Amino acid sequence: MTTLADLDRKQVADMLEQLGADGWLLFDFHGCNPVAQRILPGGMGSRRLFVWVPREGKMTAIVHRIEMQPFDGFDGNIIPFARHGELHDALRITLAGKTAAMEISPRDAVPYLDRIPWGVIDLLHSLNVKVVSSAGLVTRFAATWTSAETAGHVRAAEALRTIALAALAKAVRLGGTGYTESAMQAEVVAAIEAAGLYLDHAPIVGFGPNAAIPHYEPHPGADRTLARDEVVLLDLFAGEGKGSVFADQTWMGFSGSAVPPRVYKVWTVVRDARDAAIAALRGRLAAGEPVVGYLGDQAARGVIEQAGFGEFFVHRTGHSIDRDLHGSGPHLDDYETHDDRVLQPGTGCSVEPGIYLPGEFGVRSEVNLYWGSDGLVVTPREPQTSLVTTT
Repeated sequence: MTTLADLDRKQVADMLEQLGADGWLLFDFHGCNPVAQRILPGGMGSRRLFVWVPREGKMTAIVHRIEMQPFDGFDGNIIPFARHGELHDALRITLAGKTAAMEISPRDAVPYLDRIPWGVIDLLHSLNVKVVSSAGLVTRFAATWTSAETAGHVRAAEALRTIALAALAKAVRLGGTGYTESAMQAEVVAAIEAAGLYLDHAPIVGFGPNAAIPHYEPHPGADRTLARDEVVLLDLFAGEGKGSVFADQTWMGFSGSAVPPRVYKVWTVVRDARDAAIAALRGRLAAGEPVVGYLGDQAARGVIEQAGFGEFFVHRTGHSIDRDLHGSGPHLDDYETHDDRVLQPGTGCSVEPGIYLPGEFGVRSEVNLYWGSDGLVVTPREPQTSLVTTT
């Protein structure tokens, strides 16, 4: 994670020049902008905060008088305000006639980038400030992983793989014995915590037709009991601590030994779609071409559509991962959005195509992909290649 104090101003300047912007205007209010949260000092404030990072020259922080403590030692100009007129004057003096890069996405094309309230943009427009998207800056300075975060992610990924395989091996043996989704979920949570990992949301466990609900949530007393010969979906996610880079995986099982042809076909199509997305992005990198997010989605979706299941793949192929599990960087998406942002070294994402057949079953296979020193690396090291069954 890059903080304001260690921003590479040369890189910022180069990217601003490409954008045709005079500076990067970071804004936050009550944590509405996670990008600013990662870069600016002080965490969530209860008043509006603007920090101007110009292409050249000193930074300017426009800070409410009651929240100036985090800016002690700030290497730049500070303009305090309290009255709304003082805020407007400070913005006018600092920004009038300039072009500012901010966390916007025209027409809300990529919601994970569209973080600035319309009223703020309207205010800036009234002060003769032009606003452009800071997309590339966000990817480079807010969505990249440090070496320590990468190492933590890799450790968490390997631990989750072990937990998932053990949980699925137990579950498929217990089909027909009264084993519930909530029971499996609770056991997975306990295993994650026993491994010293942190999670902020319970994993997804879906049996049979519930696996066809992509974001299904089991509830004790209203969940499903696993029968024999049913699909089992386990989606689990955790990291080494709060604010760490999580690992996010989905694993599949079948509570029987003879997998029906339809289940086997859907599984193999999803697995192959996952691998096609990874291969497409690696191919771009090897060819020296921009590694564009939406092309990963196109590759995975093409496999699923060719197999005749296109209408049942109802979400993007992958999401950015940074300090948020669903991060602000490029997504593998040409479905929910057209994400033409370029992956950069140090960024990571999920790769998780799925096929969901309502009333029957669903299959999703999820791994993570990050751009490390050796290129695009998959975690865990050994992704799932076959369903976990009773044999």
